[in-house]
Amino acid sequence: MGGGPRENAFRRVLLKLSGQALAGEGQKAIDPTSTRELAQNIGDARASGVELAIVVGGGNIFRGVAAATKGMDRATADYIGMIATVQNALALQDALEHAGVDTRVMSALEIRSVCEPYIRRRALRHIEKGRVVICAAGTGNPYFSTDSAAALRALELGCEAILMAKREYDGVYDADPAQVPGAKFIPALTHLEAIERGLRVMDTTALSLCMDNDLPIHVFKMTGDNIVRVLSGERVGTVVSSAGGNKQGRV
Repeated sequence: MGGGPRENAFRRVLLKLSGQALAGEGQKAIDPTSTRELAQNIGDARASGVELAIVVGGGNIFRGVAAATKGMDRATADYIGMIATVQNALALQDALEHAGVDTRVMSALEIRSVCEPYIRRRALRHIEKGRVVICAAGTGNPYFSTDSAAALRALELGCEAILMAKREYDGVYDADPAQVPGAKFIPALTHLEAIERGLRVMDTTALSLCMDNDLPIHVFKMTGDNIVRVLSGERVGTVVSSAGGNKQGRV
């Protein structure tokens, strides 16, 4: 990227990644090449001066909800899913540190041998010191998704927006593009509209939390320099906010 550093539209954001972002196009749970590319994009974002927290899902390794529908106890399945997010967080931490990005993994489930327990004040201190903080194990409670964890951690850590980085699609559509070829792209909408229309932005609990606290969500495809473009205030993908189409960029 040339032209010198861009002026950022945000001071601190939370990046929400799906577990599939680490899996790449193949069948591997964690693909080292894809994880390195992801880490490079995150490193570019951190180099722009924006403070970053990350929540990563675990669906590339284990999906608790899917296991529960096949007879596994829901709470047990969710705990296994939380552990899967810790695996992804450690893999991402390794890739980020190889890219020269100082990183800490903080888990809502205590696994002291491999990462720190999540403590809000400690997480804030890491961020203030310029470290990327990866929040693992969701909220630490069953029945709550990593979407809900992203909304909760973003609010706890004083983030100005949630960046939802998607692997397949470049924003929000009025239907699933994989099933409806004519699905229409939606550039902006409100949290309430997303809930009422059942659009696949975040789950209802997470959207409600964002709506109640006026926290915008930027949904975009994790490719090229899209994350840096979003951070600089450029309109990329879909913006979900309290004012929908009347609101852009920073709150």
